[in-house]
Amino acid sequence: MNQETSAINSKMLQIGSLFTQLQLCSSASEKAQDKTSNQTMWPDFLQNVIKLTGLRKEDVYCNLRVPDQFQKAKDDINLIILTGQGIVCIDVKPWRGTVSTHNQNWHVQVKEEGQNFTNTCIEQIEDPLKAITTKTANLHSHLKRSGVSLRQSLFFPRIIFLSPDCELDTELKKRKELVSHSQIDDFLRSFKHGYVTWITDALTPSWISGHLSYRQMESVREVLRKVGTWDVMQLHCGEQLKGDYQGCQYIALNRQDTETLEFSRVKTLSADSLWALLGHAPQVTVKMYKRGSRSWLGKSLNASTTIPSNTFVIFRISGEEADAKISANTIHTITLSI
Repeated sequence: MNQETSAINSKMLQIGSLFTQLQLCSSASEKAQDKTSNQTMWPDFLQNVIKLTGLRKEDVYCNLRVPDQFQKAKDDINLIILTGQGIVCIDVKPWRGTVSTHNQNWHVQVKEEGQNFTNTCIEQIEDPLKAITTKTANLHSHLKRSGVSLRQSLFFPRIIFLSPDCELDTELKKRKELVSHSQIDDFLRSFKHGYVTWITDALTPSWISGHLSYRQMESVREVLRKVGTWDVMQLHCGEQLKGDYQGCQYIALNRQDTETLEFSRVKTLSADSLWALLGHAPQVTVKMYKRGSRSWLGKSLNASTTIPSNTFVIFRISGEEADAKISANTIHTITLSI
């Protein structure tokens, strides 16, 4: 009897251990899946935006970091669409599961069913609608400070849910600011206008039509072109990081003049061995190219320097609380935002 009880307890311990492991793995894999989903869905979504809206690329802006009233840019707006009817500010979510509201927060509930268990993961998230509404108001204020004064009613905050596996609860479905997966195509097509609308907007003064005039739209474009986005670090392994380039002890640059840093490693084994025999660390050449300068000869070189390959470049990856130290010999390029 004691042996049977011991065996049962041992079995229950194994099952409990397995359940805990599955629960923890599910939580970790959830974040990884969201990151992967965002990376795979985003390019296709952007292509759809241009295709279905019929807009020019110069009227679609990605990941602009609009400064707030304190002139600090923290959060980016995933997508800004400029049309004659107004300015649409969109945050894009790759979430899966059931989305609901609880007090001031939102809950995303994901259920995973196995043969002998059901694992439910509930993630609590700060109200994303409040966030995009705040960022939209910041854009309105930034344009005003830049000399482009537009009515607040011409700005529209929206959230798009990319995944077909995302289900909004009944209350959220009533919100016009939220666009579910099944509504995306119709939402994007609503920006497409025919020849008659184009002629009407061209001939009717904006104070009568309530739309943006051509002059106002060009003024908005000028301001948006000067708004920064994320710095992008491309690694030799093919991975791409977005965030803020913080600096490197051997590199001095003016961000306003420099657009790209290109890192070139010593590629031959004999050269590496020679450096080692002479007591030196392998070197990396960093070329800095001028911002906005293009010619038939290619990019214009601003400056270049040679640094030890084990030098750390300080980079704050988007969403992280601390700076990352990334070895120079793993970096291919860094593209600097304005």
